[in-house]
Amino acid sequence: MEGREEGDPGYDDWFDEPEPLTETQSGANRGVYEDVGEVWSLPEDEAPRGAGHGGEITIGNWTLTTAQAAIVAVSIVAVVLALLAATGAFSNGKAAVPPVTTPSVATVTITQSTSTATNPTPQAPQQTLKPGDTGAQVKLLQEGLIALGFSPGKADGDYGPATQVEVEKFQLSKGLAEDGIVGPQTLAALQQALSP
Repeated sequence: MEGREEGDPGYDDWFDEPEPLTETQSGANRGVYEDVGEVWSLPEDEAPRGAGHGGEITIGNWTLTTAQAAIVAVSIVAVVLALLAATGAFSNGKAAVPPVTTPSVATVTITQSTSTATNPTPQAPQQTLKPGDTGAQVKLLQEGLIALGFSPGKADGDYGPATQVEVEKFQLSKGLAEDGIVGPQTLAALQQALSP
């Protein structure tokens, strides 16, 4: 092959161990090494520790460019901030204040109609009821009594003492027996009073 010297092993020996330097034996040159082709030097010989050539930083056995060192530093700061944020170090225990929004101005057009708005008339129950009953029919009874001006409390579907007292007042106003039970006569009077 062309370009090869005699004794060339035929492969790149760049990674092979260099031959040791030899010391000359003359007295005048004692301690001086012969020129063997390459001179090996340590980084400590070239620059002070921690600052290399052309913006390099040496840390232990690693040599980093200033850009690499900056990336490492920013990454460390980002990880520390993320850990602090995850542990809630930046919150002061108060709830976040929602952003202030300005209401937009809307144009309102008022039209006059000939129909009058009426509240829907509550329905009367469709079955007889007594104290202790519960359900939708009791709720209709309570809503009907409220619409007629009686106060059985909240219309919760529970025929309790307050509802019983108001049924008795309704019965008194209609001339019926005051027993607090919505029997057939009281039911018919409720249905008539609540009909449109």
